[in-house]
Amino acid sequence: MSKTDFFPGVPKIKYEGPDSKNPFSFRYYNPEEKIGGKTMREILRFSLSWWHTMCADGTDMFGRGTVTKTFGSTDPMEHAKNKARAAFELMDKLSIDYFCFHDRDLAPEGRDLAECNEKLDEVAEEIAKLQKSQPAKVLWGTANLFNHPRYMHGAGTSPYADVYAFAAAQVKKCIEVTRKLGGDNYLFWGGREGYETLLNTDMGLELDNMARFLTMARDYGRKQGLKGVFFIEPKPKEPTKHQYDFDTATVFGFLQKYGLVEDFRVNIEANHATLAGHTFQHELATARVNGIFGSIDANQGDLLLGWDTDQFPTNVYETTLCMLEVLKAGGFRYGGLNFDAKARRGSFTLDDIALSYIAGMDAFALGLRKALEIREDGVLDRFVEERYSSYKQGIGARIVSGEATIEELEQYALNRGEVLDAVSSGRQEYLENELNRILFH
Repeated sequence: MSKTDFFPGVPKIKYEGPDSKNPFSFRYYNPEEKIGGKTMREILRFSLSWWHTMCADGTDMFGRGTVTKTFGSTDPMEHAKNKARAAFELMDKLSIDYFCFHDRDLAPEGRDLAECNEKLDEVAEEIAKLQKSQPAKVLWGTANLFNHPRYMHGAGTSPYADVYAFAAAQVKKCIEVTRKLGGDNYLFWGGREGYETLLNTDMGLELDNMARFLTMARDYGRKQGLKGVFFIEPKPKEPTKHQYDFDTATVFGFLQKYGLVEDFRVNIEANHATLAGHTFQHELATARVNGIFGSIDANQGDLLLGWDTDQFPTNVYETTLCMLEVLKAGGFRYGGLNFDAKARRGSFTLDDIALSYIAGMDAFALGLRKALEIREDGVLDRFVEERYSSYKQGIGARIVSGEATIEELEQYALNRGEVLDAVSSGRQEYLENELNRILFH
């Protein structure tokens, strides 16, 4: 098969500007345009998700698949290699520089660990060949420790040492493949790292064992030359009822307790923030102020549905506020914007995959443009600075410096009397309208 046989209806996607009526064009994403001192592709660092894009066929709990992703093959290993060839074609047409994968996305499961490893090595060799002519890079790799029945009770938190050992061996191999394909970061998503009921769970042992698991993986990754970071992706539920990586704050507490903060960051997914009862912006800000911001799984959920819908992001309010937090964090040092998203089940053609990526990439490109406008306009920054200005002088400065004592504050309050006159309006509605002014002018 030639390089362009897999997506024949998808041309090379070019930037045509906001007025373009061509669905196979970028209206806001101009990869080589310099904005804020860097090109848009350098800032946004878009990534293809192997599992949704190359594997998911629209199957849900109520129905069979709706999209055919055989890519012209029936043999499992040839199918795996054709998926790789198709992925590189799509990345080339969309100007995407990175991809993320689970080990079992790349190659089919074998009869035992040895055969799994052999199959994975064979497909990795094919991808390495593709990388020589098209330098797509691994943003991060990860092991699928949730799909196989052996992991029904967890992997790094399994009650069974044999399962724990198998999971560790699987991670070891996946780290090696990540490095072979040029990746510098590795991710953990605790899909089964949690519990359904405390009636059969030793929570303390499971958390301690998870920390040991992450520490071993970190140490081995460093020995293999991983120079980046190890990501943890928070999610509050699905598939377990109580997951140990509930949200960013929970992950931060875990990392602090076990001394892992230096090497670990969070990979924040928008839809997971929603499931945790937070906004996407809240999770990003929590990561930023605690120094653990790392990467983003770019998608959105449906507020009328209580599960992980993994939709392509098109809400420009969300993408703007996201990119505002990314800019405040100094940009992506390790990660990027990985489209952990899938076209809707009724959008069943291969063309729909490309159109979905175009929509998501344009939404984040527009969000970046608007976030930079917000910073240049300065209205939000000025308001926040003024609101907290009392901490820059007098008693406020002493509080911030740590010099103030509680006795001193009591005496200040006694001398000051009623303090209601020091309180100003938060002007939330005014600021929301200012945001609209910038978004829609």
